[in-house]
Amino acid sequence: MKLSKLLRYALGVAVLAAFSLVGCEEMDIYSIDSPSDLQSRIDSIAAAKASIDTGDTTYINISTAIVGAEDNSSGWNSVISDYFAIPTNKLLHLEFVNHGSGVNNWNNWNLAVANMNDRDADGFAQYFVLRSDAYGWGNDDFDLAMISQDYPDTDGDDDIWNDFRTTMQGAYVTLEVDHSVTGNAFVTAVAEGTNGTVLTMTYQQPVSATDDIYAYLITDASYFEMKEAYLLPSQITIVEDVNPVSISVSGAPEFVEIGNEDFWGDAVATVTFADGSSTEVDTADIAFSVIPDMTTLGEKTVILAYNKTKQGELTTPVTTYYTLEVTNSVSSLEVTNLPIITTYYFYNDTSGIIFNTRGLEVTATYSDGTTGILSNDALQFGMIPAAEGDQGAEISYVGATSTVTTTCPVTLVKGIGQVGANDFSTGWWSQFSDDYPVAAGESKTLTMYAYSNGINNWNSPSTILRRADMTEYGVVRMDNFGWGDGYATATRSNDWNFDIFGANISGSKIEITVTNNGDDTADIRYDVTYATGETHFQEYAGITVDSSDLNYAIVLEGSYIVIVE
Repeated sequence: MKLSKLLRYALGVAVLAAFSLVGCEEMDIYSIDSPSDLQSRIDSIAAAKASIDTGDTTYINISTAIVGAEDNSSGWNSVISDYFAIPTNKLLHLEFVNHGSGVNNWNNWNLAVANMNDRDADGFAQYFVLRSDAYGWGNDDFDLAMISQDYPDTDGDDDIWNDFRTTMQGAYVTLEVDHSVTGNAFVTAVAEGTNGTVLTMTYQQPVSATDDIYAYLITDASYFEMKEAYLLPSQITIVEDVNPVSISVSGAPEFVEIGNEDFWGDAVATVTFADGSSTEVDTADIAFSVIPDMTTLGEKTVILAYNKTKQGELTTPVTTYYTLEVTNSVSSLEVTNLPIITTYYFYNDTSGIIFNTRGLEVTATYSDGTTGILSNDALQFGMIPAAEGDQGAEISYVGATSTVTTTCPVTLVKGIGQVGANDFSTGWWSQFSDDYPVAAGESKTLTMYAYSNGINNWNSPSTILRRADMTEYGVVRMDNFGWGDGYATATRSNDWNFDIFGANISGSKIEITVTNNGDDTADIRYDVTYATGETHFQEYAGITVDSSDLNYAIVLEGSYIVIVE
């Protein structure tokens, strides 16, 4: 205690002595001159903060300065940044340096926006996840078409992605998430590469208009040096309301059995507004001005209207109509035209196989003896048992008083291997075939049958070229697209009709041939025969590889393949 007091007394004397020595005219003792540039640094920091401080700026302390392992070993979703809360009417501003493995487009920053700040908590839900390569996913409001980007083809090779991967290495990223009072989040990401290239991506989506939203960064063979985070007032002040211009109905029943009062079924009403946007609307917001008499046979007309603006205000209604047929009860079903796919290849017998109804025609016989072709939408289909030989896919019609069934004959042939789940649930980069080595001067062909959800062209097999230690040369899809350092030298050719590509993947026989040219290049060719018998090809020539160490494997998403040889 005494020693402490003595120290404080001595310090006070020293300070007074300093004042007495310099006098009133020497008060510049407070100017820092050692080291010589310290004062200028302090001044520049103060000036920088002053330049952005509007009086409403709220600086956020960053707890995790380095997000992810600095050797890019942090895999997808394994490490995340701090959660940054964004109240309504506020804009989150983040600055960080992006680092990635450079192997794939997605090995860079990823942004998630969620409803709370604990992804392990009950009720946690993501509004959306955005990848820096202009891709993403999310809840029912997510719309991939709302992502825009200006990524340039700087080397003029008709491939923006090799340039993108180069620019993102060490890029300084400014990312803003504006939480508007209109109940929307507006994202703007600007990345400036060390090569001077600037990349801009934007996205917007509905979120809660009242509750805080939470943003965080996710690794994927990448890491980030966090530099700055602060909140500003929202820059979205007014969103102009717009009127509806049309309404359409899809999925309405074509036939309804007498006694069934449900004329809507699984129909969906979509309203288009004056700004070109569209949204599905709840039946509670639809007015049915003509309700059909479902107690008598014959063609009926349903007329409906919608009278709300985009922001929910009442306005002049838009209308549409559709027709349906009220029929007698169905007494029996008969398959009168077989589907395009009648032979299925399988390997995993732990779950059933989804029945592909394309081309199927089912005729109903009614209680009065008349017949009519039923829409597949009016029918229910069972799974095909995963067992070798002749099987039957069950087809049912659920009527007002009874359910009528029949079966469609199919044949199952067992293959020698499979990649992907029978229900098309396999995600990207989650299941792979074996690795197949290809010696210099030789070719290796893998024959398979593909089955797909048919949603996207890339729900089909992709081929990975890599070394034995898994280092990749490149990845190529069946739909004329690929990436990787080796892919940059490839020449592409194909004869696809992309208008029908996705619908024809299921049931296709695919032969994938990898040729090791022996000169440190490789070729990949897809020879595809649709279930209809139509044939197409996709070829990639001159992919740069090490001919002494070449292997290939198959990967996919939203689909599965059965290998037969």
